[in-house]
Amino acid sequence: MIESVETDSYHLLIRNIRLPALPGSLKTTNLASIEKNGTTLEVLGIDIGGTGIKGAPVNIQTGQLMAERFRLPTPEDATPSSIADVVLEIVQHFKWKGLIGCTVPARVEHGLVRTATNIHALWLDTPVEKLLSEKTNCKVTVINDADAAGIASVKFGEGLKSQGLVFFFTVGTGIGSAMFYNQVLIPGTELGHLRLKGDAAELYVSDRTRVNEGLSWKRWASRFQKYLDRIEFLFAPDTIIIGGGVSRPAKVALYSKYLSTRATLLYASLENEAGIIGAACFAGETSEAGETGEMSETGEIATF
Repeated sequence: MIESVETDSYHLLIRNIRLPALPGSLKTTNLASIEKNGTTLEVLGIDIGGTGIKGAPVNIQTGQLMAERFRLPTPEDATPSSIADVVLEIVQHFKWKGLIGCTVPARVEHGLVRTATNIHALWLDTPVEKLLSEKTNCKVTVINDADAAGIASVKFGEGLKSQGLVFFFTVGTGIGSAMFYNQVLIPGTELGHLRLKGDAAELYVSDRTRVNEGLSWKRWASRFQKYLDRIEFLFAPDTIIIGGGVSRPAKVALYSKYLSTRATLLYASLENEAGIIGAACFAGETSEAGETGEMSETGEIATF
């Protein structure tokens, strides 16, 4: 049974969630089965952020980067075309010819960008997987940035042994969210837009708001506590993992004592590598075993 509650015009699912894997969802186990000729498949992970775009090849069995992370600044206009040019530069830097996993700070449905709250409006309804695949001549799988970071945490980080309902939140310029049930990703949540104080919660409790309003860590934590209270009321999660810039140990030490949750509260440690790792794992898991990801001259993905 699924109960629902209406609050601030939102119909949100809470308690007694019993969900199977959904189309497009990712079970974060069994990545080790993705192999070619007995060798673990490496995937290039690329993380598109507001100030930088970074990438590295990832061993999706271990979550380790197989080369030093390469970063380029995000173009000022940040249009789909300009971002695609930077993604190509990263692919060329690694001389990459295989599968690519890439994040975007937006909801992605069947390869299409469906929201454009924190990115250029031209991204809305862009067929981003097609755009980047044609640009790089490789198969590119795209995932929301918070979903990717959550995958990395659940697969290799603090959420590794977490069962039941788990939420991962990236707290930075805005608030991104990822939802897991028994290690299965339920994609596309946008809980930074949950209404709080009459507007989107991220406008009240993001790290950017803390900086812009000159809030002390104690005062910011009191705001964030209200957000966590709302999440717990609506969903009753078993575990909450905090990621993003506020998860760095030096910052956690300044505010964690002011937070209290019924759920187990954890802080992510993968930091700047989480999006890269999660995107690579998602691409590897959703691709067909044995597929190299290189495109043929006809534009089709070549399989061997």
